[in-house]
Amino acid sequence: MQEVFEKITGNTSRLMDMEDKVTGLSAEVLQTGDDLGEVTETVDYNVQGSTIAAGNLFGRCRVIQVYAKGARVLDGSFMTQELNFSMHTSESSLNSEPLAAASASIADPYVLLKMSDGSIRLLIGDPSTCTISINAPAIFASSSERISACTLYCDRGPEPWLRKTHTDAWLSTDVGEATDDNDNSSHDLSDIYCIICYESGKLEIFEVPSFKRVFSVDNFVSGPAILFDVFSRNSTKDSGIGDRDASKVSVKKEEAANIKIVELAMHRWSGQFSRPFLFGLLNDGTLLCYHAYYFEGSESNVQCAPFSPHGGSPDIGNATDSRLRNLRFCRVSIDISSRDDISCLVRPRITIFNNVGGYEGLFLGGPRPTWVFVCRQRFRVHPQGFLKICQLPSAYNYDNYWPVQKVPLHGTPHQVTYYGEQSLYPLIVSVPQVRPLNQVLSSMADQELGLHMENDVTSGGDLQEVYTVDEFEVRIMELGKSNGRWETRSTIPMQSFENALTVRIVTLQNTSTKENETLMAIGTAYVQGEDVAARGRVLLFSFSKSENSQNLVTEVYSKESKGAVSAVAALQGHLLIASGPKITLNKWTGSELTAVKNFVLFGDIHKSIYFLSWKEQGSQLSLLAKDFGSLDCFATEFLIDGSTLSLVVSDSDKNVQIFYYAPKMVESWKGQKLLSRAEFHVGAHVSKFLRLQMLPTQGLASEKTNRFALVFGTLDGGIGCIAPVDELTFRRLQSLQRKLVDAIPHVCGLNPRSFRHFKSNGKAHRPGPDNIIDFELLSHYEMMSLEEQLEIAQQIGTTRSQILSNFSDFSLGTSFL
Repeated sequence: MQEVFEKITGNTSRLMDMEDKVTGLSAEVLQTGDDLGEVTETVDYNVQGSTIAAGNLFGRCRVIQVYAKGARVLDGSFMTQELNFSMHTSESSLNSEPLAAASASIADPYVLLKMSDGSIRLLIGDPSTCTISINAPAIFASSSERISACTLYCDRGPEPWLRKTHTDAWLSTDVGEATDDNDNSSHDLSDIYCIICYESGKLEIFEVPSFKRVFSVDNFVSGPAILFDVFSRNSTKDSGIGDRDASKVSVKKEEAANIKIVELAMHRWSGQFSRPFLFGLLNDGTLLCYHAYYFEGSESNVQCAPFSPHGGSPDIGNATDSRLRNLRFCRVSIDISSRDDISCLVRPRITIFNNVGGYEGLFLGGPRPTWVFVCRQRFRVHPQGFLKICQLPSAYNYDNYWPVQKVPLHGTPHQVTYYGEQSLYPLIVSVPQVRPLNQVLSSMADQELGLHMENDVTSGGDLQEVYTVDEFEVRIMELGKSNGRWETRSTIPMQSFENALTVRIVTLQNTSTKENETLMAIGTAYVQGEDVAARGRVLLFSFSKSENSQNLVTEVYSKESKGAVSAVAALQGHLLIASGPKITLNKWTGSELTAVKNFVLFGDIHKSIYFLSWKEQGSQLSLLAKDFGSLDCFATEFLIDGSTLSLVVSDSDKNVQIFYYAPKMVESWKGQKLLSRAEFHVGAHVSKFLRLQMLPTQGLASEKTNRFALVFGTLDGGIGCIAPVDELTFRRLQSLQRKLVDAIPHVCGLNPRSFRHFKSNGKAHRPGPDNIIDFELLSHYEMMSLEEQLEIAQQIGTTRSQILSNFSDFSLGTSFL
């Protein structure tokens, strides 16, 4: 059972800031304090049915509870008025089923009700008596159109934003003065507006309580790029967005007719230059988001006799004086990955919140709930996938794609790894230290070189000068469970002039006990100048199993190597070490290296990648194949898709190439050459790949389970993902990608297809197959209008719902964080 909680606050002077919680599906009332306590039996709330909405009226002097058959007004926990909807049923519906409320929207002192028959009712509050009365707006009495969604928008404040869109007064230097002098009707404008969307897809905005129509949009459900008032004659020309002739657009009318708006919300968050946002939730789970803005209009742009959609005579005064003729909405992209078919909305999905941990925004409920924070008038989407009663951690910054916490290290981090058994994070950190030059010379390992340099410096008399040296150490950090702060559990300092190059958690088989041991391996190098032969060390540390132990790690092995140890990895219980130009495999008593089962992939700094195999029998490491091209490698990793193994490499020209090993193909030179599977220009240097197993989704449940994706980080601070896709989905989305290259306008007219081509920087390169789809380009499909989406889907032989389902599956399958 799912429960939706609505927060309401009673009279603070009488109830001592008591907050009640009314559940949306269970008849239960909770009181907050140090704990949640049930007070169902001691309050006058209706507990015999589900609560549709609850909120405050009359400046928090009363609480209103709306349920299906009626509404109750309460003073704290005591009821002062009860309203029965069946007593206010019109004569025409006496013989039909009793009228019931389906949804409600509260804006003090009004409550807007959407009834089960598609009509609306308005509850009007009287602040003098703290009572409410029900009213059926006359403008909808003669209308045959059914209402699919409705909401109230409160535009209160010292400077109500929508008031300025009635006139051109905002163009003057003093908006308030111009509004007062030039348009006296501004005083009569309501602070509260009613937004209504019909099943036909049309959206209208009315003033409350007069219900004067002030803004109308045809076909809002299609999600056009710009919303403008249909009674503005030149709106299409001025906005640059034209309505496409229905006869010129071949769409599936049956599918378009099934799409409708099921929930609306409009809100303006705090901020000096904030503007209202308009949200519309479709029955297929798509969330439309629009941001309001001022538009410079003129009197000539307003039709003198607009046609009334509900019949009757044209209202000239309404068109010229009362309409929001300077109001426009532009569509804003919002990255909501989960889409659920909402055939019948049984509870509100959109909840507006303010000051939750200092943040504000909206909460989108459903099977995969999502927090949407509004930061500097931009959205930050954080889907967590579960609900809790908790506090929002103040240490995190949510004005990012992912929640971010800055951890002060007072040094430069170089590499980080993770130890899952104890949730520890070993990382390499360098800290600059200023030392006297004579101390630096005396600590150099090569005594002959140090003596030679000391004689040279002594003759110059510069021994009193200082020298900056980077001292390396490996810190083991842990996130505190109680305070949420990062703590340093242990520090492993390196020797003088010793740089830590790599740290990994490896599982090695102890040949004595035949048991596997999890150790931390560190590879180092001594930096002593080009005149001294390079050398390094391999260090192995074991973790203490006791949480209260003073020594978290213990050194169990140390070995010096003739060459810098640049990479380490575990391979079938053995330790694989890249030392200088050599790769050695060691039992437990050169640039990038990765191991999968008994295969080894490593990248040379100038000579591309090598694919090796380890054979236990004979204890030999043999070369299977390599790339014969010239490539400056940055990072390598395996990409696993079921039984298919691919080799991924990034280079200095900001490209990513994917190879595969096929010894039976003629092009592979009897298996000596790696063949190209795909290539892609990222536009940034990829410094690290991380292989993570893709999460199961409903659409991919029957497909391969052994499927992994690669999360990569770039040197300019970006994060991306490469994920495998099945053949049928790939062909469908590749066709969509080719259509979108020509169907959507691009920034500065740049061609995304040309940008993603492999960049060889003047080197000879044979183009590889086009087997990668660009999701950055595909994401523009969701921002197209409904008619355009249906048309493109029909042209490539698929459906809009199938394309959006593929998008959702990939988003959920790669939602690792």
